[in-house]
Amino acid sequence: MILRLEDTDRNRFVEGAEDYIIKALEWAGIVWDEGPDKGGMLGPYKQSERRDLYKKYALNMVKNGWAYYAFDTSKELESMRQKKEAEGVHSPKYDSSVRDEMNNSLTLTEEETKRRIEEGAPYVIRFKIPADGEVIVNDEVRGTMTFDCKELDDKVLIKADGWPTYHLANVVDDYLMQITHVIRGEEWISSTGLHVLLYKALGWDKDQPSFAHLPLILKPSGKGKLSKRDGAKFGLPVFPLEWNDPESKEVFPGFKEMGFDPRAMVNFIAFLGWNPGGEQEIFSMDGLTQEFSLERVSKGGARFDFDKAKWVNQQYLLETPDSELARQAIPFLKEAGYHLSQDERLERICSIMKERLQLISELPEAAPFFFSDVFPMDEKTLKKRWKPESAEILMGLRDLLDSVEPFEKKVLEERIKAWIPEKSLNFGKVLPLLRLSVTGTMKGPDIFETMAILGKEKCLERTKRLLDLKA
Repeated sequence: MILRLEDTDRNRFVEGAEDYIIKALEWAGIVWDEGPDKGGMLGPYKQSERRDLYKKYALNMVKNGWAYYAFDTSKELESMRQKKEAEGVHSPKYDSSVRDEMNNSLTLTEEETKRRIEEGAPYVIRFKIPADGEVIVNDEVRGTMTFDCKELDDKVLIKADGWPTYHLANVVDDYLMQITHVIRGEEWISSTGLHVLLYKALGWDKDQPSFAHLPLILKPSGKGKLSKRDGAKFGLPVFPLEWNDPESKEVFPGFKEMGFDPRAMVNFIAFLGWNPGGEQEIFSMDGLTQEFSLERVSKGGARFDFDKAKWVNQQYLLETPDSELARQAIPFLKEAGYHLSQDERLERICSIMKERLQLISELPEAAPFFFSDVFPMDEKTLKKRWKPESAEILMGLRDLLDSVEPFEKKVLEERIKAWIPEKSLNFGKVLPLLRLSVTGTMKGPDIFETMAILGKEKCLERTKRLLDLKA
C-alpha cells in the first residue's frame, strides 16, 4: 500500500490535515508500505514535491497536439459564458465548440504564443478533448460507461500559478506508481472520460488502470450524501478522530472520541455499499481482505445507520478482555468527573457491564453507582415499591448484610435468598428495595455481583441512606 498526499489544490489546503490523515489511518490499523514518512522506490509521495514532473508531461502533450496554452482572462471567460447562455446553451463550458474563438495557442501564431510566455503573461495549459467520438470505459462496479466527447470540456491541466490540477497529477502519479485499480467515489464518474483520454494522450493507454466507482454514503434519513454538517446535526461521527477545523473553529466528534473500537469502525464502513453475500457480519481486517471483491460492491448509495455501527461495536466490545476495556474506559470516566485508575475492581465492573453497553463511553452514565455515592434515584419506582413494611424489611436486610462473610457474590446470593422465605417474605418485596437502595435504579447487572464489587461498607451506607430518606 502506498500513502500519497494529494495537496496540489493550494486554495483548499488545510493546516494540520496531513498529520490528521496519518494519525487516523494509524488508529484504524491501516498500514502502508511506502509514503511521506517511510520513503520508498516511487517517491516523493507528496504531490507538492512533484510539481516539475507534472509540468513536463503537460508540455509533452502540448508538443503532441493533445493540449494547448490558454491566455483567456476571467473577463473573457465570463463574456464567453454570457454569449453562450444568450444562445440558449445551458451551463456553457470551454470545449471544442468555443476554443477556436478564444485567446489560446490554437488561435494565436506560434510566435505570438512564445512571446507572451516569455514576457510572463499569465496562462493555463488545457487538455484538447477530441471534437468527436466516444470514450468507452469498463467500470468494475457499474459495467460499461460511455462518454460523448461533445459533452466533455477542455479541463485545465496546469493552473496559472504553475500547480497541476487533480486530473493531471493523479493520472501521472497513478502511472508512475504502478497503480492497477483506481477506486473512488461516484462523484468522479464524470471525470473518468477525461482521465482515459489523458492515458491515451500520454501514450500509456496499454497500462491504464481499472476503474471502480463506489456508491455514496447517504444521510441516516432524508436525501443526499452524508456530510460533516450532518454529523453535528444527527450527533454521529463522520470523522475517525475528532477534527478541529482551523478555519471555522468548529469541533467535529470522531469515532474514537465516541468510544468506538477502531476495528469496529473499519468493519462497519467496509459494509457500507458492500457485503460478502453470507450471514456473517463481523470480520477482522484479514477477513475483510480475503472476502472483499469489487464484484459485490453495490451501485446504489449506502445509508449511514448509526444504530448498526453501535451494534457492530458491541460485538467487538463483548470479545475484548476486561483489562483492555478498563484501560479504554478511564478517559471517559475522567471526562465524567470520576478519577479512577485501572485495577481489578474496574476490570470487574467492565466485565459485568459490557453486555449492557454498545460503546465503552457509555459506562459512566450506565453505571454511575459504581463510581460515586451521588447517583440518580428512580423516584417513580421507589414510590411504587415503598410500602408501610419496607423500612422494617430494609433494616432486617442491613443486619443480614453486616453478618455476611466473605462479602462475595455467591455467599450474598445464598444468604439473602435463604433469608427471604425465613422471614415469610417474597422476592418481589425485597430485591427491588435492595437494588434501589444500592444503585438507585431497577436496571443494571446482577445485584449480588454489584454488591460484592461495591463492598460491605458501601452497601450498608446506602441502605441506611434510603432508610433515613424515607424516615
